[in-house]
Amino acid sequence: MGAGIAGVVAAHDLVAASVPTIVLEARNRVGGRTLDVPIADDKVVELGAQWIGPAHEAVGELANSLGLETHATYDIGESVTELGGLLSRRAGQESRHRPIAAEAARIDLDRLAHEVPLEAPWEAARGREWDGQTLWSWIERNVADERARKLLRLEAVGVWGTDPTELSLLHALFEIRSAGSFEAMTSVRGGAQESRLTAGAQALPRRLAERLGERVMLSTPVRMIARESGGAIVSGDEMTVRCQRVIVALPPPLAAFIDHQPPLPAAREELNRRMRLGAVIKVAAVYDEPFWRSAGLSGQALSDRGPVSETVDSSPADGSPGVLTAFVAGGNARLLGVEPAAKRRREILASLGRLFGARAANPDRYLEVAWAEEEWTGGAYAGYFGPGGWTRFGHALRRPVGRLHWAGAETSTVWAGYIDGAVRSGHRAAAEVLRCLD
Repeated sequence: MGAGIAGVVAAHDLVAASVPTIVLEARNRVGGRTLDVPIADDKVVELGAQWIGPAHEAVGELANSLGLETHATYDIGESVTELGGLLSRRAGQESRHRPIAAEAARIDLDRLAHEVPLEAPWEAARGREWDGQTLWSWIERNVADERARKLLRLEAVGVWGTDPTELSLLHALFEIRSAGSFEAMTSVRGGAQESRLTAGAQALPRRLAERLGERVMLSTPVRMIARESGGAIVSGDEMTVRCQRVIVALPPPLAAFIDHQPPLPAAREELNRRMRLGAVIKVAAVYDEPFWRSAGLSGQALSDRGPVSETVDSSPADGSPGVLTAFVAGGNARLLGVEPAAKRRREILASLGRLFGARAANPDRYLEVAWAEEEWTGGAYAGYFGPGGWTRFGHALRRPVGRLHWAGAETSTVWAGYIDGAVRSGHRAAAEVLRCLD
């Protein structure tokens, strides 16, 4: 159940193995946390998950098998950083304006992360110590430079969609290990944001769903899963399905809303309740051209003033039209997300105007999604644990419960929380089911 990337990948693998399969999806569309919106003939902008990097082997293989092309994220020119009320510009990958203290902290986090077992983060030798504190408490103890602290906070919000005061240090270290390094998570060239699918990220689940055909049932929310000795009964609004195995391809916080009979084991129930989703408002401001390029800017920016904390150039491959993607994340997203749409737009465009000039405050089109306000999503980018989550409940994250299996970007051990992780989790869950059916 769930027609996001993980769900349709798992279903596709099962159908390829001649296993009768259906996909139940609450939304009226496939794609989950991917969402593409047309902006011109045959051109889209992503309002959900967007990028893939050179180390994203699973999604790269899937895209190739589906005939999907990629193009490089625009990364030429200077970027803007706004820290402590000061605007500055820097060229290329130096655009983050990282003080030496911030670079040293990243190196230290990478070193600690390599002590975290990917399959069992809670078994790290210092796992309880790290899970008993937040990422921010570690930064406060280990980074004295105030500018470096501000930058690290911004980068953490950009990666996890939540403030580092809410994030378990062990969770941060696990995801850093899962990605290979902090640098890989935050970089464009050589990192997780290096490329985009030219047809849009949602093309992945759409094309897989096309192959699955009528096996994908939209607007079909699941309300209850009853596990029996010989199978399972999945039911919802005027719908009941009997099956041998169930793959739940949902973020754990959403899975918590399903009634399970009998109840799930206590650790899994608690995991569903304790894992939280980040809060992100993603905006695409569309212009007749990417005017910032002629001013020598890459379109990338970081700001601690807000509400926009980060921007990137998301223009199509040929540069027309121009698109600035803006992110409001963490506490700012939670506060602004419940405000009237007109107020959100006004404050977000004011941020763009401050960062890129008056023209940026007057786009031809303004598109946004407040992911925390989406009924069938509840947040972005992915689920995360606060202190104590991994060491108390992490062992239940991927463990099947009888005939119930789990998928989703959160359950991957490699590139957890990313599109690549979602693809990997779908393959893993399907393989689990196939082993049980042998």
